[in-house]
Amino acid sequence: MTDLPPVRRLLKSRPDRCDGAVILDYDARLIRRKRLETAEGRGFLVDLAEVTNLDAWWGFELEDGSALEIVPADEALVEVTGELPRLAWHIGNRHTPCQIEENRLLIRHDHVIEAMLAQLGAVLRPIRGPFTPEGGAYGHGRTMGHDHGHAHAHAHA
Repeated sequence: MTDLPPVRRLLKSRPDRCDGAVILDYDARLIRRKRLETAEGRGFLVDLAEVTNLDAWWGFELEDGSALEIVPADEALVEVTGELPRLAWHIGNRHTPCQIEENRLLIRHDHVIEAMLAQLGAVLRPIRGPFTPEGGAYGHGRTMGHDHGHAHAHAHA
């Protein structure tokens, strides 16, 4: 099987024809230059002008005019229920990406954040599903979480 042509541009909406899909987890949807594979195993090159959050895009148009949809992969998540406004504040205060829904919050598995939420009275349930958290403070970009492998030597305001 041969590779597909490189990406020509990002697509904001679904074109008339979809020629395949690329399934990417949350981390893989932040990209600048990388060789990706479609769900069918065909490779193609993405070479964007800058690091881009693919969550804001429908998919890719390749140099031959074909179109590939971007599909969020299922990931290990934690469903958070309880006093949502208070819990969301604590999640945000730790700069943790969070998917906000009407009756629940979704975060990626993180034992430190989960322990904090449990101490605050949250009900936590492990689930699998696509993770599409809220964008940055201005509605775009990414919220970057802390690496809990280091000591917190800074204060949270």
